[in-house]
Amino acid sequence: MSKAFLVLDDGRIFEGMSWAKTGKTFGEAVFQTGMTGYQETLTDPSYYKQVVVMTAPHIGNTGVNRTDNESKKYWVAGFVVRNPSTFTSNWRSEKDLEAELIDQEIVGIQGIDTRALTRHLRDRGSMRVGIFSGLEITREEMVIEVRKQALMTGAYLSDDVSTTETYVVPAIGAKRFTVAALDLGIKGATPRAMSERGIEVHVMPYNSTLESILAIHPDGVFLSNGPGDPATMTSTIELVREVLALEIPIFGICFGHQILGRALGFETYKLQFGHRGINQPVIDKRTGKVEITAHNHGFALKAPTDSAFSTVYGPGQVTHVSLNDGVVEGLELTERGAFSVQYHPEAAAGPHDAAYLFDRFIEVMEKYPRKVGAN
Repeated sequence: MSKAFLVLDDGRIFEGMSWAKTGKTFGEAVFQTGMTGYQETLTDPSYYKQVVVMTAPHIGNTGVNRTDNESKKYWVAGFVVRNPSTFTSNWRSEKDLEAELIDQEIVGIQGIDTRALTRHLRDRGSMRVGIFSGLEITREEMVIEVRKQALMTGAYLSDDVSTTETYVVPAIGAKRFTVAALDLGIKGATPRAMSERGIEVHVMPYNSTLESILAIHPDGVFLSNGPGDPATMTSTIELVREVLALEIPIFGICFGHQILGRALGFETYKLQFGHRGINQPVIDKRTGKVEITAHNHGFALKAPTDSAFSTVYGPGQVTHVSLNDGVVEGLELTERGAFSVQYHPEAAAGPHDAAYLFDRFIEVMEKYPRKVGAN
């Protein structure tokens, strides 16, 4: 074990010890407030190009297993913890976390004050960061390297995380609907949640054409989570507008929520430090019900939260807002089958307050059946 350094682009440096793979890595520094679910975080494509700081101090207690992976690889650019567990204690564990991080070639750092780092990012905002371990390099050189890295604003990342070929997750039990799911960085739990409800899910590349979507005769289109700046997704936004024009039901989550919002004419903007974790409170403006939800987003929609709005596709409204900062967390077209939320209804590793949204997608597809012209 050797000294390691976490270097922010504003010049602040945290000194710790090497952990996982030694070397160097770069990304956007973000903090994740969940006390559990680190394996789902590591395998979530939405964290691509991000160095994740875990605010919970003790990480690795339950090891890792193949069942809880949300994709085929670890996507984080780096992993920052205070006190990694020195042993694994869980009957489902198949491997030590650090050993898996090494195999996945994830550079990490341990032993730094993650509370102080989180407060710094909260006050100054998410920023570029580098982790350096086992290297002969000066502090000045580390800061220079970090400042050479690309910003998350303007990042076009879907091409790196999306499937290149369509695959099908069959319905469990009797098939009720067919859904085209655009893979913008989808998690494995998402099509599984739909298949458990009798939906045959065709997970399609993010750059699929309208013709390829219509070829499977979908009852609905799903827009997944994913990384990057939604403002860069011009082709996907135009595709969503084509789907809206055909009045095919749409359900978007996370990145997909932002893309639907932009398709409706709203702008997106970069949040100071974003929402990441499994303990984010949102309120349903229609019912007053509060949900504890799972988030991972650094961008948000500019949409009116105090009144209805009009679009070329009909009237709409903001349905959910964050109780922490008032950010738009959900919207819908009130006379057409299109809605979205900024969080994860599949919520691996929980909570499950928002799982009902998949049932709502079914209700929307029943209410707005595919028209003949959409065949």
